[in-house]
Amino acid sequence: MLPLLGADEEVVAFFAGVADLDATDPAGHELEDGVRLASGARLEQFARAASGDAFCFVGEGGEERPVVYVSLDGEAGPLSVGLPELVRLFLAVPWWQDAPGRTAEELRAVADEYREDMPDLDRRRDRAARALGLDPAGLPSVAVALARLVELARGPVAAACRVVGYEGDPLDPLFGAAPDRP
Repeated sequence: MLPLLGADEEVVAFFAGVADLDATDPAGHELEDGVRLASGARLEQFARAASGDAFCFVGEGGEERPVVYVSLDGEAGPLSVGLPELVRLFLAVPWWQDAPGRTAEELRAVADEYREDMPDLDRRRDRAARALGLDPAGLPSVAVALARLVELARGPVAAACRVVGYEGDPLDPLFGAAPDRP
């Protein structure tokens, strides 16, 4: 799936342009020196956000590995268990970065703003999903996607994916407080 995230025109347009995940040059991405997993397991960056934040695989293996987001603002945490789950979550909630700590009402406002700024969001999402071989009707709902992000942030995956900075201090969790479900 990773090659499609960096090469297919419809997929790149959605993920890099809408969900802020740019996988067009995986070999060109490098984590900041000293950023690592507390466990000592491998942390492999495969994509970045426009801000320079990192999307990384945890451990050894392929696309089934957990995916961690490492922010330059000192936050980090798991987003999915495997790239296929990450893709589905981002198709469902491309504005996920605006979700932490928000109430259900605030989340609806964020989603409405996204749709207002991008009236063709559903069309773009559906085209990207189909290009990846996914049925748009089978994507998780917003509530399910957000609940999964919070679950990962608080469960055993979070403990296995704890990221520490170059000074050895743990980075803050991405989803410290659970948002109300929409």
